[in-house]
Amino acid sequence: MELPKRDGDGYLEDMNEWTPEIGRAMAEADGVELTDEKWDQIMKARQYYEEFGSVPPIRKFAKYIGWDQQDVFKLWMTGPMKPITKYGGLPKPTGCV
Repeated sequence: MELPKRDGDGYLEDMNEWTPEIGRAMAEADGVELTDEKWDQIMKARQYYEEFGSVPPIRKFAKYIGWDQQDVFKLWMTGPMKPITKYGGLPKPTGCV
């Protein structure tokens, strides 16, 4: 599968080109394994974005999905909002990520 154009950080240049297949292919290209739990969080972030029109900060997101913030960090082994938004075809999170 040919991936749409991405910026220097690996985000889609055009959010409208996102599909679940593209999200998974981007993660694969970056060497990131998307477990069902991770994919579930990506889809919930998309839901949040549709509902509120913005990418949530990690505190709000953890509360939104009913997870402890530390557990979200442990699952992703990094600042979780960056991969969640990247593979979810969402804009880059602003502020503290």
